[in-house]
Amino acid sequence: MALSFLLFSLSVSASLTAAAHNTTAGCNIIRPPRDGGIRYRGLTQEQIRSVQVLPVDYEIEYICRGNRVIVGPKVRKCLPNGTWTEPNLKSFCLLPCARVWASLENGRVSVWPQGPSVEGTVLQYSCLPGFILVGRNTTHCTKAGKWDSPKPVCHYDRNYTGKKKLYIGALFPMSGGWPGGQACLPSTRMALDLVNNRTDILPDYELEMIHYDSMCDPGEATKLLYDLLYSEPIKIVLMPGCSSVSTLVAEAARMWNLIVLSYGSSSPALSNRQRFPTFFRTHPSATLHNPTRVQLFQKWKWTKIATIQQTTEVFTSTLDDLEERTKEAGIEISVRQSFLTDPAVAVKNLKRQDARIIVGLFYETEARKVFCEVFKEKLYGKKYVWFLIGWYADNWFKIKDPSINCTVENMTEAVEGHITTEIVMLNPETVRGASNLTSQEFLTQLMSKLGGKNPEETGGFQEAPLAYDAVWALALALNKTVGPLKARGRRLEDFNYNNKDITAEIYRALNTSSFEGVSGHVVFDAQGSRMAWTLIEQLQGGSYKKIGYYDMTKGNLSWFGNDKWIGAGPPADQTVVNFEYRYLSQKLFISVSVFAGFGILFGIVCLTFNIYNSNVRYIQNSQPYLNNMTAVGCMMALAAVFPLGLDGLHVHRDQFPVVCQFRLWLLGLGFSLAYGSMFTKIWWVHTVFTKKDEKKDKRKHLDPWKLYATVGVLLVIDIMSLMIWQIVDPLHITVEKFTREAPKGDLDVLIEPLLEHCSSEKMNTWLGVVYGYKGLLLLLGIFLAYETKSVSTEKINDHRAVGMAIYNVSVLCMITAPVTMILSSKQDASFAFASLAIVFSVYITLVVLFVPKMRRLITRGEWQSDQQETMKTGSSTNNNDEEKSRQLERENKELQRIIQEKEERVSDLRNQLTERQALRSRRRPSSGNQNHSTPPASAPQGDPKALLPPPGYPLPSSDNHALPPSFSNSSNLYQADGKISRNHCHASHLPLLYK
Repeated sequence: MALSFLLFSLSVSASLTAAAHNTTAGCNIIRPPRDGGIRYRGLTQEQIRSVQVLPVDYEIEYICRGNRVIVGPKVRKCLPNGTWTEPNLKSFCLLPCARVWASLENGRVSVWPQGPSVEGTVLQYSCLPGFILVGRNTTHCTKAGKWDSPKPVCHYDRNYTGKKKLYIGALFPMSGGWPGGQACLPSTRMALDLVNNRTDILPDYELEMIHYDSMCDPGEATKLLYDLLYSEPIKIVLMPGCSSVSTLVAEAARMWNLIVLSYGSSSPALSNRQRFPTFFRTHPSATLHNPTRVQLFQKWKWTKIATIQQTTEVFTSTLDDLEERTKEAGIEISVRQSFLTDPAVAVKNLKRQDARIIVGLFYETEARKVFCEVFKEKLYGKKYVWFLIGWYADNWFKIKDPSINCTVENMTEAVEGHITTEIVMLNPETVRGASNLTSQEFLTQLMSKLGGKNPEETGGFQEAPLAYDAVWALALALNKTVGPLKARGRRLEDFNYNNKDITAEIYRALNTSSFEGVSGHVVFDAQGSRMAWTLIEQLQGGSYKKIGYYDMTKGNLSWFGNDKWIGAGPPADQTVVNFEYRYLSQKLFISVSVFAGFGILFGIVCLTFNIYNSNVRYIQNSQPYLNNMTAVGCMMALAAVFPLGLDGLHVHRDQFPVVCQFRLWLLGLGFSLAYGSMFTKIWWVHTVFTKKDEKKDKRKHLDPWKLYATVGVLLVIDIMSLMIWQIVDPLHITVEKFTREAPKGDLDVLIEPLLEHCSSEKMNTWLGVVYGYKGLLLLLGIFLAYETKSVSTEKINDHRAVGMAIYNVSVLCMITAPVTMILSSKQDASFAFASLAIVFSVYITLVVLFVPKMRRLITRGEWQSDQQETMKTGSSTNNNDEEKSRQLERENKELQRIIQEKEERVSDLRNQLTERQALRSRRRPSSGNQNHSTPPASAPQGDPKALLPPPGYPLPSSDNHALPPSFSNSSNLYQADGKISRNHCHASHLPLLYK
């Protein structure tokens, strides 16, 4: 401010300097009026003394001393021709006379000349019909500021038989922000003429209106209100227009016990009986739009809206009322933005917060600024709906506005499809109301009163029916009070500003008003506001189309059904979020279920096999009852796969907790049976065979009930823990929400994936307890299996297979538990990992425990009795004994083959020996005959050389170990040392040879 003032002073000084050198460039300084002075704007005292010429367009202002007032031009301006404006009119500073003389109760005062009452002013007095003037009828204002005669009075003429006048004080804005008086004043005069000509309405009275131009300015209205209240005659009612003026008048009127009836005030702030106790209006409150808006929100099923408003009292009050109504209707105002002059930031915030249904409250000039920003931010189209006020000009968005940088085409594109709500100010129906005129007849007469003026260029043309009905409402109310007042000995003409009884009677009459007017049905609510219909329009193709009416008094929405939308229909009030449950892949579920089903069948086969062969020694030595428990536990674990794969696709949400229970109990008890039975076996083996020898011998006797009791203890622990869990913190269904996803092709829809889980309030705590307990069992089982890997025992002959199964189950469980918790949000991966871990561990367990038994019994035919089993297997039933037995069997077969070969060779040798003996016996007689002196050539029988085998054959030996032991099975062929006998075979070889 200081800088601008300095620049202005410099410019004035420069102009004055130039004027000092060129007298034709300004005006000479003029003298002030007597008893007054001149205010020079922007000049110091030194400059005023030194300057003789003032520049062109420079303005001076006259001021008076004391309580004197300016008569004549108060401000003069320097013209380019070097003269001051209005040179023919002189300005004077004169003393004013008392303004009380300028008003006369029950009379009239004429002032000449017009203007303030100063020296030379003449007042002329006259009384109203029914009154007599007492005193002089004229008075003059002197130089001393005094009237030259006392103020006269008007006394009531009791002999008067004519109509008595009732006066209305009115303020019409003929200019200013809303020049509504241009059409409203003629319409009120039309109504007064009709009322005064009616014999059934106020037959003894005549209504007369005293009005001034308020210019829709509260400051000017304050001055005029003072004139109305402090000048005669007494006004029985005040009729202001314009919200700001009505607020001033209504707040002051209660001090004078005056009823205020406004025809052109829409501010919601006026609907306050505590602040404005005597206020009524035929113009509905701006909040009347709100019930219509709420009705439309409900019609189109919108529950979330946004607002943007200009920061003024009327719009703030309207928005507060809208917020209350939407809250009652269950509608949320999610975004509330406001602006003073620049709406750019507010519009950007609406865009950022995904506002879709937007209520805009601002004046027409600001509306253009808003929608220019709306176009820039692309906050229009099929996804958006704007609600605006309906009293803008029809072409408001096409008017060129230098304050915006958008073209008409841009604005037309941005505003297309918006909805407006407008108070119905002209009855759409052809009915004759209290004035005996239809709405069209009223318009025809009004047009004739306006002298053919263009209605669009006449201020207040839309509100003219409201002003017309305001007069009728007042006349009917006054007419209604005549009877009650007369019953109490009072009359309307007795009204004065101190009479509260008459004011209260008029208030009751207005409050119960109900009649058909040219603006529709006239009725007031508890706050004194008019209840009326609302017109709903939509901008379609650049022009407004009526799409419906809403009657607030009856809550009735009349819909034409011609609304049009850029998209397929009314848009959503927010980005549509479709909740989509993630379900398990059915192909995966069926595939795993097939494996689980086959596993259950395999478990049944194994269980049946084990039960059927329970009398076989080999099966008995594997503790078949524990194996049966393992098979049953495996089948229960496999059965848990089915409820593990059931979700909302197969089961109703209410039944889902039952599925959760099945999952938990089947898997928990199945694990306890299957793993508990294997753990019991390996624990017993470790207990017996890792102790000292003296204790080991004592515990080699196995009591089966101890094994079963161990499994039972593990099973009871699981049952108790699960029961406590389900009683204290039962499982229920929970829904996990994922990040919203945008589908391809539709930017106005988001998909929010949901996944159902079985959970409880303290799920992590319970899982920690269960996993901790089971984890310790698994680790202990691994340790025991490792410690007993080299132990051989007849009582539990499959403990090595059990150890292998424990390794498998432990590794899979320790991997699966944490992984499934990590993958819990991925239903397919989590199910696949958990179910396949169950299937694989069960399959491996069944195969390791039962398949070797089946193979042994099938391949060896060991299906019969315990005695036969004992004969075939002996005492070696563990794996090492079996291997030794097989080795010995192979050696026995080989030795049997060798024996067979030797026996065949012995048989051949016998035959050869027999033949030699026979040949030798035949030769011995012939040799005796030929040569008697020669001794026999035969060797003695005891000579071993006689028994030598033929060439190429091994020599016989007397050593029994030179031949295989089986060779002793031959016949006794030789004598003395070379003799071989069965008795020479060692007795320990017999079982080996003939097993």
